[in-house]
Amino acid sequence: MASVKSVAIIGAGPAGLIAIDALAQEEAFNCIRVFERREKVGGCWIEDPEDHVQQLPDLQKIAERRPDDTLPIPDNLPTKKPRSTQYRFSETSIYPTLETNIDVHAMSFSQESMSATRTDLNIQRHGNDSPFRHWKVVEEYLDGLVNRKGYESLVSYNTTVELVRKDSNSKWVLALRKPLDNGQEDYWWEERFDAVVVASGHYHVPFIPHIDGLAKFTHDFPGRVEHSKAWRGPKKYRSKRVIVVGASISGPDISFSMADEVETPLHSVVRGKYHPYFFDYAFQHPNILRHPPIARIDSDRESDTRTVYFEDGAKLENVDHIIFGTGYSWTMHFLPELASTIRNNRLPNLYQHVFWREDPSLCFVGAIAAGFTFKVFEWQAVLAARFLAGRITLPPLSEQIRWEEDRIACKGDGVPFTALYPDFELYFEEIRRMAGEPIEKGGRLVGRPLPKFEKHWRDEFDAAHLRRIAMWKRGNEEARERKSGGT
Repeated sequence: MASVKSVAIIGAGPAGLIAIDALAQEEAFNCIRVFERREKVGGCWIEDPEDHVQQLPDLQKIAERRPDDTLPIPDNLPTKKPRSTQYRFSETSIYPTLETNIDVHAMSFSQESMSATRTDLNIQRHGNDSPFRHWKVVEEYLDGLVNRKGYESLVSYNTTVELVRKDSNSKWVLALRKPLDNGQEDYWWEERFDAVVVASGHYHVPFIPHIDGLAKFTHDFPGRVEHSKAWRGPKKYRSKRVIVVGASISGPDISFSMADEVETPLHSVVRGKYHPYFFDYAFQHPNILRHPPIARIDSDRESDTRTVYFEDGAKLENVDHIIFGTGYSWTMHFLPELASTIRNNRLPNLYQHVFWREDPSLCFVGAIAAGFTFKVFEWQAVLAARFLAGRITLPPLSEQIRWEEDRIACKGDGVPFTALYPDFELYFEEIRRMAGEPIEKGGRLVGRPLPKFEKHWRDEFDAAHLRRIAMWKRGNEEARERKSGGT
C-alpha cells in the first residue's frame, strides 16, 4: 500500500474520538480531518432538543433495512444548492434518566478514566459504588477527549459525508455537505485523503419489522408508533394501553420503566429469546404480560379501531401506543456499493472487524456488537493507526479470508459474527499482538500503547450485569408486594 499521509475520520462519537488520538500519537500523518454531522462530538451520547420529533418516513424501507438513501452529488464542486430535506436518522436515544448499562471501566479508554460522579437515582438503584454512569457523565467524558492537544481544530461539525469514492489517483474523495447559516442552502465540497477511518457507528437507523396493517395504523393514528430510539420517559404513556416489542436491550429497559405507569398490564412482545447478559428478569414484573409476535394490526380512524392480533390468536383492542425496541440497521449511505454487500445486518470482508479486505486503506472502528464498548474501540483504532502509519503489515489475503470463513462457521453469518461475547480477552489480545508496541524515537516512545487484557475487566463487566438483574428482581418483588396489599 502507498504511503499514507492524510486520513479522514467519519464520525466524532466514541470510536472517532479515540481514533483521533491513536492516529495523532503515531506522528506519521500530515493531515487528520474529522467529519461530524451533528453540532458537537458524542455520537449516540448527545441529547436532542426537547421539542424534536423523530420520524419514520418509510416503514417499508425501514423493514427492508434500506431507508438511508444516498443523495445525488452535484456536479462541479464546490457549489451551493437548496438545503437537502433527506432524513438522515441523526437523532439519538438519550432520555433524561438514561444511564449506562455496562461497567464504567469497560466504557473507559485505558489512559482516560471516567468521572466517579453518580446521580442520586443511580445510587438508589445500584448503591454508592454503582458501576454505571448517567449519560451526562459520558457526554462530558467524550467532550474531554476532543478538548485536548488541539484536537478540536481537526473536527468539522454539522458536516455530512454524502459519498466516499476512490479516484484515478488512488485518493479517497469525500463529497461533503454543510448547511449554511441562511437556512436555505447547503454548501457542497470535496476533500481528498490517502485513507479513511469509518467510525460512524451502526446504532442510528431504526429497524422495525414488517407487520400487516402497521403502515395503515401509523397513517391512521400519527405518533402512536415509535421506535425505542424516540422514547423519552414514561410520562407520555401514563394510564395508556401500551405494547412494547423486543427483548434485547431497550425492550426490557422500557418495559420495566413503564410497568407501574401505563394501564395494567403492559404488553411485551417477545420471541422467547432474551439478551445473554440480562435474560428475562425485567419481564418478570407482575404488571407485564408477555405475548408472542404480532400477526397483524387492524385500524380505522373513523371508527377509532386500534386492534392488534398476536400469533397465538389473542387480540388486544384500543391500543394507544406501540413501541418497537427491535434494534437498528447498519447502513452506509456514503459508501453505497459497499453498503449493498451488507447481509444479515453484517458487513462482510472486514478482516478483524477493522480492515476492508479489498483495500485496507479503508478501515472501520466500532464495527462490532456485544463488546467492551468503548474500550474495544481503542484497540481497533490503535491497530488501524499502526497499519496506516506503515509500522505493521497484514497477513496474506488467503489468511484474512480464512479468518472470516472460520468465524462464520463458529458464530454464523449475521450479527453474532460481530459479537465479541464471550471471548473478549481472545480478541483484545489478538489485536494487541497485531498492533505491537510503540516505537522509540528520539529517546521517547511514539504511538499509543495497549495494555494487556486484565481478568478483572471481565469480572467487573459480569458483576455489573448482576447489579442490573438485582435491580429488576428488587423492583419485581416490591411490585408484587404492592399488588398483594403489602407494605
